[in-house]
Amino acid sequence: MSETNKTAKITLGEQSYEFPVLSPSVGPDVIDIRKLYATTGMFTYDPSFTSTASCDSAITYIDGEEGVLLHRGYPIDQLASKSHYLEVCYLLLYGALPNAAQLEDFESRVTNHTMVHEQMHRFFTGYRRDAHPMAIMVGTVGAMSAFYHDSTDISDPWQREVASIRLIAKMPTIAAMAYKYTVGQPFVYPRNDLDYASNFLRMCFAVPAEEYQVNPILARAMDRIFTLHADHEQNASTSTVRLASSSGANPFACIAAGIACLWGPAHGGANQACLEMLREIGTVDRIPEFIARAKDKNDPFRLMGFGHRVYKNFDPRAKVMAESAKEVLELLGVENNPTLQVAQELEKQALADPYFAEKKLFPNVDFYSGIILEAMGFPTSMFTPIFALSRTIGWISQWKEMIEEPGMRIGRPRQLYIGETFRDYTNVEDR
Repeated sequence: MSETNKTAKITLGEQSYEFPVLSPSVGPDVIDIRKLYATTGMFTYDPSFTSTASCDSAITYIDGEEGVLLHRGYPIDQLASKSHYLEVCYLLLYGALPNAAQLEDFESRVTNHTMVHEQMHRFFTGYRRDAHPMAIMVGTVGAMSAFYHDSTDISDPWQREVASIRLIAKMPTIAAMAYKYTVGQPFVYPRNDLDYASNFLRMCFAVPAEEYQVNPILARAMDRIFTLHADHEQNASTSTVRLASSSGANPFACIAAGIACLWGPAHGGANQACLEMLREIGTVDRIPEFIARAKDKNDPFRLMGFGHRVYKNFDPRAKVMAESAKEVLELLGVENNPTLQVAQELEKQALADPYFAEKKLFPNVDFYSGIILEAMGFPTSMFTPIFALSRTIGWISQWKEMIEEPGMRIGRPRQLYIGETFRDYTNVEDR
């Protein structure tokens, strides 16, 4: 970020004020209004912060108009097709791709932290069996600060490092435990001889009564889901993590706050909503009816999993995810799953329809990830927990970047007050 020669002028009556314009390494210039209130006595009004940069960051860049997503400068499609999740974790956390020795060391540290404190197993019995896995994850991740006291001091760089590794390593274990608990099966401990994605699949689907072999195609698809959801700039949950972090809260509490925000259906539930829509369609012969409804401006129905709020052209993550969806469906088949049959045919018909091409309503990452997770056998209640464990590295990287910023201050958004003005108190008998 650098200050340009340009300034922005605000005129209030006969008085004018100038503010510097900052230039990022890529993207639109930004008007620096940090001294606006001190200079003019006024705030800006920007509900949902859609026109406000809340921070500067060197982690992720999105150009929604062009369909660009970069992590530390690397295009997401290259990372998803050529790299793997833990290497992307290293990149996001430390700012550069690791060499072979660095990657081996990082993977070893993560692998050796995948087990959770044994007393946390007892913690799960306090939840009802029908609890949503996200509810379990919010509570359990927040409770990690009660088990790992030696990594809660955010002023200590080493403790920040340990907390980061612990969260990356233990999140799949906690997510798998949440799943196992809700289906009434025993917890499966992680294994150090398996890669990150394979370990997660085994912890979810293995049972003590028989050996479980992880299919490499499914493990690769799972790894891609993790990679493609690793970070997405200053979205709602990331902003929540940053705001919680600005108070000096411990890292486990901050990540729990991010999980709670992600739980909202407008944020992390998109792939679940997509699967629910496919089930609503029900059978292939009903697809034309629902496509017609999607085109009807007077019909509230919308095709979930098509188009994206941020990406106005195409979702750069979708192409790689589509390849994985094809591989998974070829492996597992769709003959006995009407939901997946509908998904395949809906994709085909929508891509062939000029209406969707003109509106740039292409299948996004949530459409394909939902299909993959359904084919693997995950219930829709697990879709958002898997999103949460994928996004953990993004939250941690943003948290770490913010904590290490010299001028960090507690977040304090302003408001446009529209309530009552001054009123005198009256005793109850006089009201």
